Amino acid sequence: MAVLVEIHVPLTGDVVEWVDDIGDYLIDLEEELGIEEHDDGEEYGDVYIFFIAGANERTLLKAASRVATRKGVPAGAFAMVTNTNAPQFGLGRKVRLPVR
Repeated sequence: MAVLVEIHVPLTGDVVEWVDDIGDYLIDLEEELGIEEHDDGEEYGDVYIFFIAGANERTLLKAASRVATRKGVPAGAFAMVTNTNAPQFGLGRKVRLPVR
């Protein structure tokens, strides 16, 4: 079991454009911060969720903050700090993004 951060982004704007951009950006963050995309992103209700793991909580929240403040990403993104064995989405501690 490892720390997992879910990045919840509201489904607004040009969804295809920002989902693809975040996916590409997560690849850059994998190299830069040593994180890993834990699973494919998924549409869930009124948000799109990206899953990152492979680093400590602080590093994962730093990555999530950078995603949330990226140009074109809808306002209102937040993170859920959970673990890789969580039985479903949205369990854990909610964290406002960006983390300062």
